[in-house]
Amino acid sequence: MIRSFLDNAITKIKKQEFVLDKEIPIKYLFNLSFEKFLMLVRGFFNWNLLHKGRFFLIGKRCVLKCVSKISVGNGVLIERNCYIDGLSMNGIILGDYTSIGMNTTIICSGTFKNIGKGLKVGHGVGLGTHGFFGCAGGVEIGNNTIFGNFVSLHSENHNFSNTNELIKNQGVNRKGIVIGENCWIGSKATILDGVIMENGVIIAAGAVVKEGVYKENGIYGGVPAKFLKTRNND
Repeated sequence: MIRSFLDNAITKIKKQEFVLDKEIPIKYLFNLSFEKFLMLVRGFFNWNLLHKGRFFLIGKRCVLKCVSKISVGNGVLIERNCYIDGLSMNGIILGDYTSIGMNTTIICSGTFKNIGKGLKVGHGVGLGTHGFFGCAGGVEIGNNTIFGNFVSLHSENHNFSNTNELIKNQGVNRKGIVIGENCWIGSKATILDGVIMENGVIIAAGAVVKEGVYKENGIYGGVPAKFLKTRNND
């Protein structure tokens, strides 16, 4: 009975048919359901986000800072041990049914002298566990893009040309990162400032993606990431 209930509930939430694997033990499903219920309650009562008029789930030991700059869509899931700081010009926007994996850090400003731009995430996006999202230069992520675990984004760079001055005192430059819709970013990939990733791009695990335009439906990998081939229906 609980399996059927969960199938129907998840189908309604995701707005597409969903059937749980029959090999999942009932006790596991019951414990998982109870955990998600507690996350829903936590999301409803905490972080002063009630005025958003949305329902979302928050795991244990999450830290949300500058919540007035965080906008949460329907069905957003924030797993345990996440640190999210919305301090920035444009804040953080999390689209409907976005999920943020456990132990993920999102920081939008690296300095109080010049706060950053922020993060905009589309609908149905999955951010893997242990991610780092540095959004000072601005990060945009399109609908239905998915990230592997331990992915990091860095949307600003230190200036370093003056050898007579400490690097830390030379300030930063920012170009921002734009990632399109329906992309797949592999585990432990690093995405640097100035990247423009068009729709349908795949980045191989461990790749370092430097400034440039990455064409639609292209597959890229390596250090630095280079074009490997184009996705096709074969």
